[in-house]
Amino acid sequence: MAGRARGSIGPAAHRDRIDHAPAFHPGLTSDDRADSGRHSCLRSAGRAGREHAPRTGERADPSDELAPGDRIGDFDLLLELGHGSFARVFLARQLSMQRLVAVKVSTDHGTEPQTLARLEHEYIVRVYDQRVLPEHGLKFLYMQYLPGGTLAAVLQRVRDTAPEQRTGRLLLDAVDAALEDKGEIRTSGARVRDEIAALTWPETVAWLGRRLAEALDYAESRGVLHRDIKPANVLLSADGVPKLADFNISFSDHVAGSSPVTYFGGSLAYMSPEHLEASDPALPGTVDDLDTRSDIYALGVMLWELLTGRRPFPRIEATDQRASVEQSLAARRRPIAPEFLDDLPADCPASLRRVLLTCLEPRRNDRWANGSELARQFELCLDPRARDLVDAPPHSRRPTGPLWPLPIIAIAIGLPAVVAVGYNYYYNRTLIVSKLTPQAQRSFDYVAAVLYPLAIVLGSLLILYTARRIVLVPIGLRIGWNFTDETLTRTRIDALRFGDRVVGIAFTFWGVSGLIFPVMLNLIAGGVPRGTYAHFLLSLIVCGAIAVAYPYFALTWYVVRCLYPVFLVHGQSDTADVGHLRRLAARTGFYLTVAAAVPLAGVTGITFLPGSQIESVIWAVRILCVGGIVGFVLTYLLYRVIQKDLQALERVADAEARIE
Repeated sequence: MAGRARGSIGPAAHRDRIDHAPAFHPGLTSDDRADSGRHSCLRSAGRAGREHAPRTGERADPSDELAPGDRIGDFDLLLELGHGSFARVFLARQLSMQRLVAVKVSTDHGTEPQTLARLEHEYIVRVYDQRVLPEHGLKFLYMQYLPGGTLAAVLQRVRDTAPEQRTGRLLLDAVDAALEDKGEIRTSGARVRDEIAALTWPETVAWLGRRLAEALDYAESRGVLHRDIKPANVLLSADGVPKLADFNISFSDHVAGSSPVTYFGGSLAYMSPEHLEASDPALPGTVDDLDTRSDIYALGVMLWELLTGRRPFPRIEATDQRASVEQSLAARRRPIAPEFLDDLPADCPASLRRVLLTCLEPRRNDRWANGSELARQFELCLDPRARDLVDAPPHSRRPTGPLWPLPIIAIAIGLPAVVAVGYNYYYNRTLIVSKLTPQAQRSFDYVAAVLYPLAIVLGSLLILYTARRIVLVPIGLRIGWNFTDETLTRTRIDALRFGDRVVGIAFTFWGVSGLIFPVMLNLIAGGVPRGTYAHFLLSLIVCGAIAVAYPYFALTWYVVRCLYPVFLVHGQSDTADVGHLRRLAARTGFYLTVAAAVPLAGVTGITFLPGSQIESVIWAVRILCVGGIVGFVLTYLLYRVIQKDLQALERVADAEARIE
């Protein structure tokens, strides 16, 4: 070997076995030996059979001769960080750059360097370059050195800590222990560390999940699948930031000489059902069936394990590979059993439970479609107000059933409409109709009895037509229908504009009535005093304000709190939603002004009446003013709730824009 200059090797305690460091061997493995033992296999590129990995104790490469203290070309090997069946990893000093790097030493095979060279992402371990020593048959892959250990060490701390004592500090304590073990200086006062320290443990898991989901999405966009997601393959920076590592059995469709069956394998404990099927030649699945949804499944298993301390499946007792695969596959084709659901901590948000269960769906079509969609869901889990909007807490009495929109719409529109119609009828009959002949009064009553119900029926039909998508699409989503992105986008926009459209219909009908009733009075009475039109105008302004302000706030509250979040549950939104949410917030302020004008308009109206007429309507105006004040207080309270909810939803949409 080149330039051996033996130095201080360091204590044996620093040499982590493969269970506590990134795995560097292809094959089908179980991380937990108590579950199923260790299994390895390779699928050959040309046939469905298997080439078995070297037996226990054998070495597939000549790297056994390397040890800390050696100098190999440009690298001084300082410390062995971990090793597997086909590779060893050292902490090394790169002399030419005067920096610490992690050097993975393996036999010269595979396309991992070419695959990793395509990946430059903040949550993926950065590979700098490779060196090949053909005379020794070795390949040196040197990459970013991360001193914070792996999630495997964090998982061990989770198992050793009572659920009620787990917080974001647990992650930082594991990182600090790894730093101390390697003689590194702890980082203090970093913004990221402060952010983690303030999180609950479920929020910490969501925080990690969002970043790893972004890494998977980025890798997928470069045509790369990981195919071996597990705690030992997630490295941590000194600040606790996770970075995905060990793409040694990954597949890139952009690298020459790479194929899905090259170095096929993975970790049995985290495999998706389709991955398990592809690992057994007796089963119908093939490696071509794997896509990023298989990585999402494995990520879900790993995060569930971090959250609860154990995986969401029974322990595997089989001693041979075929039986292990069969038992694992049978367990993962079933929904998560109640005994594992009970492992979720008491402070686990409903959103995080839903997101992880979606990752673990047996059918891949039922999982999140890609890493970007999953990352948005994890971001949602980190916003307390937004996640409670999307996934109502267990004690919430929020109306979320599929048929609730219909009674909500009917009540929100009907009650203010009845008040407005009653006030309008009393006001006009007292000041105008009562002065007509008895025959004209009877005719007026007949016209009112026809026009008011007709207006209500026509208005209701128009409103139902306007609401057709926001009623039917959520029902369809609930029962499993698939909708095009265009339909879902139009439905979201319909939901955010629904309040405006409804009050627009109501205001239009009141405006039309302002034209019809004076005409009808002229036809019935043969002419009315000119001041009559002013009375009609004033009463219509008041009634129009009632029909516009109060329904708007009731409907918008329901849309923002109960209806629009339905689409976030299904991962449906885009960056354009930010603009719609902001415009909705601005319009809500305008309608608050309209609500405040209701009692003012009533008082202003009577100032134009002669003194003899004021007394006849004074009680109606007083009731209107008191009711208007109470209505304004209620709308103001709804306004504040709506604004806070819109801000929460906007934060989620903004996060989606950043992720995309």
